[in-house]
Amino acid sequence: MKLLPLARQAEVTNGWLRERLRAVLPEVMRRARVDLWLVVAREYNEDPVLPSLLPAPMMGARRRTMLVFHAPEGGAFEALAIANAGVGLDGFYTPMWDKTMLAEAAEDQWACLRRVVAERNPKRIGVNVSAEIAFADGLSKSEHDALMAALGPELAARCVSAEEVVVGWLSRRLEGEIEAADGINALAHGLIAEAFSPRVVHPGVTTAVEVAWWLRERARSLGLGCWFQPSVSIQRRGEHLGDLGSSPDAVIRRGDLLHCDFGLHYLGLATDTQQNAYVRRLGESGPPAGMVAALAKAKWQQELLAAEMVIGRSGNEVLRAARAAMARAGLEGRIYTHPIGYHGHGAGPMIGRYDNQEGLPGAGELRLQDATLFSFEMFVEHALPEWDGQRIKLATEQCVAFRGGEVHFLGGRQTAWHLI
Repeated sequence: MKLLPLARQAEVTNGWLRERLRAVLPEVMRRARVDLWLVVAREYNEDPVLPSLLPAPMMGARRRTMLVFHAPEGGAFEALAIANAGVGLDGFYTPMWDKTMLAEAAEDQWACLRRVVAERNPKRIGVNVSAEIAFADGLSKSEHDALMAALGPELAARCVSAEEVVVGWLSRRLEGEIEAADGINALAHGLIAEAFSPRVVHPGVTTAVEVAWWLRERARSLGLGCWFQPSVSIQRRGEHLGDLGSSPDAVIRRGDLLHCDFGLHYLGLATDTQQNAYVRRLGESGPPAGMVAALAKAKWQQELLAAEMVIGRSGNEVLRAARAAMARAGLEGRIYTHPIGYHGHGAGPMIGRYDNQEGLPGAGELRLQDATLFSFEMFVEHALPEWDGQRIKLATEQCVAFRGGEVHFLGGRQTAWHLI
């Protein structure tokens, strides 16, 4: 598996940033009726949206970084920076402050911000404060107080939550990003296939936790990061070895059902994948018929959810419709699907949670938009005849693109058991 050199990765992601600032953000702001958006963050206390707005190789705020976006109705869009010169924003943002590392500016940073905002005289100013959406709540208490003081009463009174802008910016994907996400997910699937193979798993010797750490080490060897610790779970006839998502220090045996949860970051995009493997008993050529039937149910569950994904529906509406479809089909299980993108658990409409199948306030009320990515996360329960009717949870997670009102499975899809 060959990944792009870091410099080439920067070229790709910077190209996406230029296009997103040109084509995505103005549309998102105008849809939200926010004609000016402020992102203010200090070094080591990053706003969660800030990294998505910074070109590579800039890795975070420098001292205090202020970004101003102006999208007036009928006027030209502006992306402005109020930050020290030479920190990496040049070419993407128009500099509005003349402070360098060696020379002080004629006005301080907050005074510059007030001047820039006042000159544009916006009707609605979006700021990152939100009770429901964490991605839109990145303005710390002290920075919020300083911002309101700098703006003064008249401009401060025009400030509104930038929730809709933040969610739209983080969730909307370019066509090039969707194409790249397909390959990135294929890479993740390939690493899982390698983990669930005799190259890694030696029945009677290897433990589940060793396979989980192998996935983490293998990703690192390729120069990739995991955004959470991988897990490898075991389900075994007649025994309970921990819930899904655990990595027991138990030796893998023939006849076991293995499950993994694995997420990468590459080119600024996250993956999140759960797949399943069967460790064949001596003399077996494949999984028992009951396991084949269980995987067919899991695929059906994914398809029932895909059929309910409709532009304009809320996450809660999709959840209710999909659960009703499951009930009609006689499928038992849960759906806890989430957006994915810059963040693994991304911005946008949540479709259930593992511990909440009734609907969610806030994120569950957000509505599906086109050109977005989701991680279809769910499980079905199935009684295995070969295990004397013991019930198993077959959990799957598959990244999809929601584009043109249709669901596209990214990087292929698990349609058969990994066999060890």
